[in-house]
Amino acid sequence: MLKFCTLFNTTYLTRGLAMYNSLKQECESFHLYIFAFDGNSYDLLSAMELEHVTVISLQAFENERLLAIKDGRTAGEYCWTCASSTIKYCIEEFNLDHCTYVDADLLFFSDPGVLVAEMAEKSVLITEHRYTPGYDQTSTSGIYCVQFVTFKSTAAGLEVLNWWVDACIEWCFNRMEDNKFGDQKYLDDWLSRFDCIHVLQYLGGGVAPWNVQQYNFMHSGKHITGTALASGDNFDLVFYHFHDFHYLKGENYCLSAPQYVLDRNSVKHIYKPYTRALTIAKAQIFEQNREIAAHELIEDISWITAVIGRSILFFLRGYYKNFYRQRTIEYGVVSVKMFNIF
Repeated sequence: MLKFCTLFNTTYLTRGLAMYNSLKQECESFHLYIFAFDGNSYDLLSAMELEHVTVISLQAFENERLLAIKDGRTAGEYCWTCASSTIKYCIEEFNLDHCTYVDADLLFFSDPGVLVAEMAEKSVLITEHRYTPGYDQTSTSGIYCVQFVTFKSTAAGLEVLNWWVDACIEWCFNRMEDNKFGDQKYLDDWLSRFDCIHVLQYLGGGVAPWNVQQYNFMHSGKHITGTALASGDNFDLVFYHFHDFHYLKGENYCLSAPQYVLDRNSVKHIYKPYTRALTIAKAQIFEQNREIAAHELIEDISWITAVIGRSILFFLRGYYKNFYRQRTIEYGVVSVKMFNIF
């Protein structure tokens, strides 16, 4: 059985639930430990009684070390700080032989067991960003992405995990400082610092807005097959990281950060299914608690509006008229109506 953990608050409820639904659909045997980072998310998830899920409250999870540094970090920084500690909590509290941390904004398209199996005898699995040339942010965001990270409860695995927990509690901020950034750049030297690290080789794990330009996708039976444009290698898409996906006012979405160009192939085979998965998750939440569901959308819209502001309206106006002639979505903004042309 595969063991996973994740963390999110009310703002990410639909994304977290969509991730869980995809895991349930694709993974033969798993258990997911969800750390609910506010009371609303804890109450709702507990009431839903999700199969193969254990919901953990902040009150149960937070220890003295975390509480001592919490007020000095933003909500986002505190989540980054806690990611490693959630893995440690699960391994120790539930006596797990391994645990994989997954970001809440992933969606699984096939069984992630193939990724964990690739570790073989190694004790820690990490995934590279695999940046597309032109999007390389290694110097600021790191070589590796904390999106899918597996630790075995071996002596070697726990050594790495405890090192990471201590480092994140000492320093984990949304800025570059002394070659550190959040919890992520700590991973840059793990291959030389530790001898139990495996870097994922399977291309189907870790596809994201910063590397999706390197692949072409097509449906193959129930799954999505990718082809690496440079090598011609084929693979099943296991998960996609929907980084910077946000709701906009009305039936519109911001698919990713504006700097990433998404082609129609990726939108058709990856982003369109994700919006369907979010719609299903939103309906599940509405059925349980409409007030919380509405709060999530308001919070998410407020965030993206603050970042992008009035420029969104400019990108939306006139863009739909020309969409049939466009090969790419340069600003990552689409409406539900636009998805209908695929």
